[in-house]
Amino acid sequence: MENKEIESYRKAGEVAKQIKIFARELVKPGMKLIDIAEAIDSKIFELGAKPAFPVNLSLNEIAAHYTPASGDETIAEGLLKIDIGVAFDEFIADTAISIDLTEDKKFEEMIALNKEALKNATSVIKADVKVGEIGVAVQDTLEKWNDENGSTFSLITGLCGHSLAKGSIHAGLTIPNYENGNKTPLAESAFAVEPFMTTGDGDIYEGRPGGIYVVRSAGQVRDRDAREILKYIKEKFGTLPFCARWIEKEGFSKLRFSLSTLEKQGIIYQYPLLIEKSKAPVSQFENTFVISDGNVICTTGE
Repeated sequence: MENKEIESYRKAGEVAKQIKIFARELVKPGMKLIDIAEAIDSKIFELGAKPAFPVNLSLNEIAAHYTPASGDETIAEGLLKIDIGVAFDEFIADTAISIDLTEDKKFEEMIALNKEALKNATSVIKADVKVGEIGVAVQDTLEKWNDENGSTFSLITGLCGHSLAKGSIHAGLTIPNYENGNKTPLAESAFAVEPFMTTGDGDIYEGRPGGIYVVRSAGQVRDRDAREILKYIKEKFGTLPFCARWIEKEGFSKLRFSLSTLEKQGIIYQYPLLIEKSKAPVSQFENTFVISDGNVICTTGE
């Protein structure tokens, strides 16, 4: 990996670390999610980078893929996951935290377990580490915690970490949160590790659309407004995910209709919410790592 690439990953990570600090100070129970999202968007730009994807603000049993639209009245309550993506010269930092917004702090133990799982996964990451070893560290942490504390927390096994590349959030390789026997070495790579914990069964299902889109195919667009919006999307966001609130600021007419048209034609794709099947709360913590020349850098670690 070239020095320029590593430096860009580092810079994206430095901004992401500052955004986590900013988010913890910003978020209060009862705040509108749209206000949180817009504040985080603005802060990323202020710090000299850009969002790599719309910030995920997923509440309680929603594990991932929710970003608020303009006018969204949803408020922050319960257990909030804040999944942040930062891009610098198209190189990405992907990181997440969970915040307990309950008065009695009933999610503190699950959050502590989730942090411990990410910490222990981090401790095994080294040059040529096998993908499966990371999953073993997470799974062992969970099982030991449950044994020692008489708890019954579960992993969300259907959600995994992933490799990163320039302009790509999911670059092909998945990083499991459990033992799966994968002996692929992680040499000269960038990747995110993100264990999810729950008090439920650990299965997830796809819900309604969550407001996060990505371009999926070229396609021919007949509608002029949709064609103009697609041109803007490709020029502005390229291969990275985007959301409607970012495009609204440009004053396009018939935005909702055009996005719906593009989605129906399969040109853009809207990610569905990922929801814990037993409707139990889910927590998440995530960091980005770069391995180069035998060295490991956690770009988003605090």
